[in-house]
Amino acid sequence: MNLKNIIKKDIKNALIKIGTIDYDPIITLNKKIKLGHYQVNNLIKISNILNLEPYELSNKIIFNIKKKCIYKKMTFSQPGFINIFINENWISEQLEKIFISSRLGIKHSKSQNIVIDYSSPNIAKEMHIGHLRSTIIGDVTARILDFLGHNVIRANHIGDWGTQFGMLIAYLKDKKIKYDNLSLIQLEDFYCKAKKKYDIDQLFAEKSREYVVKLQNGDKYCHFIWKKLVSITMLENYKIYKKLNVTLKEKHTMGESVYNKMLPDIIQDLKNKKIAIEKNGSTIVFLKEFKNRLGEYMGVVIQKKDKGFLYSTTDIACFKYRYQKLHANRIIYYTDPRQHQHLIQAWTIAKKANYISQDLLLEHHTFGMMLSKNKRPFKTRDGNTIKLSSLLNEAKERAMRLIKNKKPKLSKKKLVKLAQIIGISAVKYADLSKNRNTNYIFNWDEMLSFEGNTAPYIQYAYTRINSILKKSIIPINKLKEKIILKEETEINLAIKILEFEEIILLIAQKGTPHILCKYLYQLATIFSNFYENCSILFSKKIKTCKSRLKLSILTAKTLKKGLNMLGIKIIKKM
Repeated sequence: MNLKNIIKKDIKNALIKIGTIDYDPIITLNKKIKLGHYQVNNLIKISNILNLEPYELSNKIIFNIKKKCIYKKMTFSQPGFINIFINENWISEQLEKIFISSRLGIKHSKSQNIVIDYSSPNIAKEMHIGHLRSTIIGDVTARILDFLGHNVIRANHIGDWGTQFGMLIAYLKDKKIKYDNLSLIQLEDFYCKAKKKYDIDQLFAEKSREYVVKLQNGDKYCHFIWKKLVSITMLENYKIYKKLNVTLKEKHTMGESVYNKMLPDIIQDLKNKKIAIEKNGSTIVFLKEFKNRLGEYMGVVIQKKDKGFLYSTTDIACFKYRYQKLHANRIIYYTDPRQHQHLIQAWTIAKKANYISQDLLLEHHTFGMMLSKNKRPFKTRDGNTIKLSSLLNEAKERAMRLIKNKKPKLSKKKLVKLAQIIGISAVKYADLSKNRNTNYIFNWDEMLSFEGNTAPYIQYAYTRINSILKKSIIPINKLKEKIILKEETEINLAIKILEFEEIILLIAQKGTPHILCKYLYQLATIFSNFYENCSILFSKKIKTCKSRLKLSILTAKTLKKGLNMLGIKIIKKM
């Protein structure tokens, strides 16, 4: 149910009848509910086009749509607004449809093949907090598009190819290190030492490059070690994904190595099509669409003098693969803003070469940084990047202390499980509730609070409703009567429930999960107000009791579905 779209469509039809061009009215929720549930905002602009006074225009619009059963009352207010009250009976009918629907009345969209590129950690390195936003924001979009019926192709584009593997293979061989029982922590330590040696030892650097060439040419020994290094890294990453309740699995891993065999043919093809040229031994594509500081056409190197390939080459192949093999209609990337120009350049080259169609959609959903209280990048005291595993462990420990302070009667096993859910949910929600385009300050106390726009607050709202339903002596299958909406708090709650589809469709389009977080917080707050002002279990009339129970069930269903889309687990008892 998308109430704004219904109202917008009716207003547009009314404007066409009045004699204006097809104009897009702005519909918003009314901040002052006593004036109306919704408001049409841009009447002055439309009235100027029609050469009418706003009051006269509003009367004409109201006359053309007032007979529809959805509307109870419409009024004009200065300087140019129409306030709309929705008919309670109509709202009730819509809620009844949602009540019996497993999908809360939300229909499937026209299915598309949508590739979502997110998380993308590097091999031989532990995931750090810089990977958190890409991983969890991308996962929300994947979950929502899945729910809407799209064929979602999750792509974990890991950095599993390149010079670092030559360095690691050379280092392991040089130090005679057995790789059978290596941990990721050891592997990262070896990588750091190998990198230092590579930078100062020319002989070691040459050996490393030789191993890279061997790996690229399919040498069995190098390929075996490479697979081992990837496996060690990704096994640890899958543990992180499981803790985060993220839907990325092994089958979704599509790293740089997937496209390696395509690169020589792409280089040759771009040369044949006169898109790429050789200059000083390198292969370069000059793009008129991009200019450097001197105003010259920017050159994108796609093959180095030593015949090595670059990230741009891999991404061109990646676009080609995703369009021609995966038949993508839409590709969404979740990376930081620094990669934007690089992606657009690769995209432009792929289009010039006709590897992708002109109407294939590319969306780069960037995100800001996680900051400490001093508004600087969130790091350890010694200045190192915080490991994601350490952050999640600390979240669990802090949640454990918080729960123990409340002295619950729980077994140790249940206490640990509850702490894990609350702690990790708090971290995820704190990140997801911030606009992805902005930086935000990380604050443990705020995210673990049971008040405000936090995961514990919404999880508690769900458990509260669960508790009410358990105390009820009326079985759910006996709730046959229609929902009755008389009190203002009942109507407010009902309208908020109907907004859910609108929110989901907006996130599917823009990839902005903070909108869903805000919605769930508002829903939980409105339910709290409803609970305080309307007796549920002790209503004098049985019909009223049943009606309010149905409203409570719908609220719980919506909170559960919304939290699930955020990848946040519900808690039945809290």
